[in-house]
Amino acid sequence: MKRLVELDVNGQRYDVIVSPRELLVDVLRKKVGTIGPKKGCGEGQCGACSVLLDGEPVVSCLTLAIACQGRKIVTVEGLAPAGRLTPLQQAFVEHGAIQCGYCTPGMLICAQALLDENPHPSEAQIRAALVGNLCRCTGYVKIVEAIQAAARGLEAGPVAAGAEPASARSTP
Repeated sequence: MKRLVELDVNGQRYDVIVSPRELLVDVLRKKVGTIGPKKGCGEGQCGACSVLLDGEPVVSCLTLAIACQGRKIVTVEGLAPAGRLTPLQQAFVEHGAIQCGYCTPGMLICAQALLDENPHPSEAQIRAALVGNLCRCTGYVKIVEAIQAAARGLEAGPVAAGAEPASARSTP
């Protein structure tokens, strides 16, 4: 039997009708309209669908939407409101941590959860936080470097989306 569920997605309330077996990733993509969480493996193995649920990273391909009644959900779109990149997102750009981009939303979600809990993680802690996220393009080195840079506060802060990274600008 379908039910009306109230979801708080990226700070906005959505009232959606869901079936008892409907997955959060499908509701987010098809009914809410977010495109960040990717439906990769559908088995909770790749992390491409990761979102924050009440501040904790979860794979939305294994999470029933009905179980999210009244809970706070943050997708990658919710990390940087108003089109401004967070220091973590900017670090991903500047350090070449984005290749094909498919895993990037899940990586950013899990990295943000780690930095929210531990602003100065070790490399081992970063790698442990990313254990549920698969990337076939980068080999994780650039991703770890980007998270370390964000943790060190090397990035200048939010910049307009699409702005040229500081490392790409030439100095006069």
